[in-house]
Amino acid sequence: MLLEKIFVIIPVLNEESTIKNVIKSLQFYGLKNIMVVDNGSTDRSIEKARKAGAKVIKEPISGYGRACWCGIQNTPVECDWILFCDGDGSDDLKQLPKFLTATNKYDLILGDRRATKAGRSAMTPVQNFGNKLATFLIGLGWGYWYQDLGPLRLIRKSSLERIRMQDRGFGWTVEMQARAVECDLKITEIPVGYRRRQGGRSKISGTIKGSFQAGTIILTTLGKLYLKYLWKNIELQNNTNKFLSRGVGESGSGGVGE
Repeated sequence: MLLEKIFVIIPVLNEESTIKNVIKSLQFYGLKNIMVVDNGSTDRSIEKARKAGAKVIKEPISGYGRACWCGIQNTPVECDWILFCDGDGSDDLKQLPKFLTATNKYDLILGDRRATKAGRSAMTPVQNFGNKLATFLIGLGWGYWYQDLGPLRLIRKSSLERIRMQDRGFGWTVEMQARAVECDLKITEIPVGYRRRQGGRSKISGTIKGSFQAGTIILTTLGKLYLKYLWKNIELQNNTNKFLSRGVGESGSGGVGE
């Protein structure tokens, strides 16, 4: 059964007021394999997550991507799909049934917050601007025009292994989406609702400094990824040209011998 093959990873940092409801919402939709990765909480997030029925592991080194990576390393062999979502109550999970249906056709299913008026209005101006800029740059560089970089995403585990994620910070989402295009994954975005975070304080968009740092990291990540992508294409073209030249040479020499 599909639901038994899906494992949920929720990075958490001081979200005691929301994590229980997030877990209960996931369970309502039949998801039982829920893992909370605590990234240094000083409140009762761990206690509440365990009482709600989630497995809790700890990643002491801070970083959104690091917490996600820690969760991936702790998924069992029977896991076929991984669902990422936030623990602050901002993700509206009502569209999860559509995510599950989409697994028949796609490898990466993303929640598009910007597809709804309510979702766009719930996002801060910094989030809206950052999403537009990052998705625009991915479109220019990789030719795939995403609409959002939302945290709610379901990916086939085998596809995630092909991506070979490297980022351990705020560049996690853009790396996954850019590399998904490179790996030729089948991708779709599903409109989802979105709410202002229900508890805790944003580590990214909550302050001007945090927003600036996150934006810088995301742009730097995209720049590095594009250079690698460009270099691979150049190497591929050079190898193709060498192969064609060798083939022409051999064909030509054969013709003279005759």
